[in-house]
Amino acid sequence: MFITSREKSIIELIVKTSGKHTVYSLSAFLNVSGRTVQRNLKSIENILKQYHLELKRTANEGLFIDGKNEHIYRLIQNLAEVNPTDETPEERKLNLLIILLQEGPSFKKQVLAQQLGISITTLTSYLDELVDWLQKYGITLTRKRGVGVELTADEAEKRHALASFFLVYFYEDIIETLYGMQKGNNLNEPVLGYFKPDYLLAVDGVVNHHLAEEQITLTDSDYIGLVVYICLTIQRTEMGFGLQKYEPSEDPDSTEYLLMDTICRELKETLSIPLTNQDVQFLTVILKGSKVQDPDVVYYDSILLGHLIKNVIKDVSADLHVELSDDFSLFQGLLAHMGPSIFRLQHELDLFNPLTDEIKKKYPVLFLAVKKSLETEFKDISFPDDEVAFIVLHFGSAMLMNEEKVNIQAVVVCPTGIGTSKMLASRIQRELTMINKVEILSIKDFQTANLDDYDIVISTVRLPFTEVEYILVSPLLSEKDIGFIQSYLQNNVEKLTRKKYLKEAPRSGEKTEVRMLLKEIKDVHSSMEAILTNFRVYRKQSAGSHLRILNEMVEQAERDELLQQPHVVMHQLMERERKGGLGIPKTNMGLFHCRDHNVKKLIFQVAHLDEPCSIKGMDGVEMELKSLLLMLAPEELSRREQEILSLISTSLIEDQISMMIYSSTNEAIILKKLEDIFLDYLQTNLIKE
Repeated sequence: MFITSREKSIIELIVKTSGKHTVYSLSAFLNVSGRTVQRNLKSIENILKQYHLELKRTANEGLFIDGKNEHIYRLIQNLAEVNPTDETPEERKLNLLIILLQEGPSFKKQVLAQQLGISITTLTSYLDELVDWLQKYGITLTRKRGVGVELTADEAEKRHALASFFLVYFYEDIIETLYGMQKGNNLNEPVLGYFKPDYLLAVDGVVNHHLAEEQITLTDSDYIGLVVYICLTIQRTEMGFGLQKYEPSEDPDSTEYLLMDTICRELKETLSIPLTNQDVQFLTVILKGSKVQDPDVVYYDSILLGHLIKNVIKDVSADLHVELSDDFSLFQGLLAHMGPSIFRLQHELDLFNPLTDEIKKKYPVLFLAVKKSLETEFKDISFPDDEVAFIVLHFGSAMLMNEEKVNIQAVVVCPTGIGTSKMLASRIQRELTMINKVEILSIKDFQTANLDDYDIVISTVRLPFTEVEYILVSPLLSEKDIGFIQSYLQNNVEKLTRKKYLKEAPRSGEKTEVRMLLKEIKDVHSSMEAILTNFRVYRKQSAGSHLRILNEMVEQAERDELLQQPHVVMHQLMERERKGGLGIPKTNMGLFHCRDHNVKKLIFQVAHLDEPCSIKGMDGVEMELKSLLLMLAPEELSRREQEILSLISTSLIEDQISMMIYSSTNEAIILKKLEDIFLDYLQTNLIKE
C-alpha cells in the first residue's frame, strides 16, 4: 500500500471517531487547509476500494468508513504495518522531470534511480509515463542499451513541459503556498523542490500589481499559470538556460508586450536576473493566451469566431432539445472566452482546467454535445477536454438558468413519509439546487397522487408499481445517488422543459420590474432607429487607399451631427486596424469599427469602392476590399445596445445570401435585411404571443 503520513492519520482519525470528524475539524486538527483534506480524501477513497470499503458522510457531514467489520479490521492491520512516505508518485515524477530537463541531455538509469531513491523497475515505469507527456511538447525521450536515457528538446519546449506538469499536478499546492506566504509564512526550502520562495512571492506581487493597474482580470488558473511561467523563466535564465531559437515575434507595441516588458523590467531590478527580449516575447505569448477580456470589449468583434459560436450554440440546442440560440449572455461569454483560448491552442500552449473531471461527471451529455459541435464547426482546431470543459461551464450556466425558470418539482416516496425522508428531502434541495420543490409522500399516498405534478420521483425503497419511472436512493443520499439524479435531469431536459412550457404561466403574484423593462424597450427602440435612420450606402473611388474613404465617411458623419472630433475617431479606427486585420475572409468586405465617447449615436454605413484595394484579413492574410463597412458606437453601451450591434456583425456572414446582400450596392436591399433582422429580434425577445 502506498500512503502518505497525512492520509494514514486521516484514516486513523475517522476509524477512531466514526462520524464525528468533518473536513473542517480534520483540517483544524492536522493544521492544513480544507482543500488539502479534500484532496487527501480522494486518495483515501481509492485506498478504501482495495479493501471493499467506502468513505461516507452522515447528515451533519461527519465522515465514516462503511463496510464489513472484517474488511475494516484488515485495513487497520495493514495500516499498522505500512511505512508511510511523504512523497507521492507525482512528486517523484516531478523530481525526475526536473533532473531530465536541467542536468541532461543523457543519463545512466542506475544513477537516476539512485538520485530519486527508487528501483530501476519504478524508474522505467515513470519514464514510460513521461515519454507520453513530453511528446505533447515536441520533446523526444529515448532509451538505448549501453547509453542510457537521452532527451532532445529546445528551451521553449522544456519550459512548456515543466510549467504544465506543475499546473496539472500541483496547482492547488501552489495556490496554498502563495496564500501562506502572502500571510507571512516564511519558507526555507524550495516550493515543490524547485521554485525559490522569494522569487515566487516577488513575481506574484509584481504581476498582481500590474494586472490590477491595467484592469486586466484573469481566471485563477490563468493567473497561477502566468506566475509559474514567469518564475520558471527567471530561474532557468539564471541557470544559463536561455532561449536560443524562438520563432514567435510579438508586436512590441501591443498592449500585452508592453505590459510584460514592464513586469520583466521590474523583476529584473528586484531580483537582478538579466531577462532577455526573447524571454519577454515568450511570456507575452503566455499572457495573450490567458488574458480574459471584458465581454463588453468583444460585442461586435471577431466576426468569424462569432459566426462559428452561433453555430455551436445551435448545434448544442438541437442535440439537447433546449433553446439557447437567443441567449445573448451565453454568446457574449463564449466570444470573450474563446478568443484567447484559440490563440493558445494555435500556439500549442497547454490548457489547464482543474475542474475537468468534475464537469464531465456533472454534465456528461452536455460535454459530449459540445465536444461534437466543436469538432464539426472548428475543423482546423483540436479542442482538448480541458478546453471543452471550460466551454461546457458556459452552457451549463445557461441551461441551469433555463432549469430554474422551469421550476423542477420532485417527490420523495418512502414507507411512512416521515423520519429519514425529511432529512433526504432537505439534502436533495441542498445538493441539487436545480430542484425547486421536494414533496414527501408515503407509498399509500403516492398511489393516489397526480404524477403530472412531479418531474422526478425519488424513492428510498423499491416501489410496487411497474409503470412508474423512479430513482432508488439511499436515505442518506450518497454521492452516487446525487449523480444518478443529475444524470436523469440532464438526460430528460427536453421532457422537463416541454411539460412546463406547455402549461400556461401563472400570472398572479408575478411582479415585473416595469421601469427596467421600459428602459430596455427604449434602448432597443433608440438603437434600431439610429441604425436605420443613419444608414447610408456610398459609392467611392478608392484611389488605392481605404483610409481616405474611411476618413470621408467619418467627416460626413460629423456633418450629420452623429459624432464630434472626427480626427480622434479616425485615430481609434486606425489603432483598431493596426492591432489586427479587419477584412472578413472569403468575402470582399472589411468591417471597420470602434467605440469612442465622441460618437453620439450608433452608426452602420457601407461604402462600395469602384476599384478594390488591399487590406489585411482577420486571418492575417492580405485580401481585396470592395465593400467597406463602418460601425461606430458610443463608449458606454447598454446590454440591449450591444445585442443590436452583435446581431448586425454576426449576420454579415450568416449565409451566402447575406454576404451577397451586404456586398451589393443596393441600399434598399441592405436596409430591408437590417429591418428583417430587427423584426426577428423583436418577435423573439420583446413581443409576446
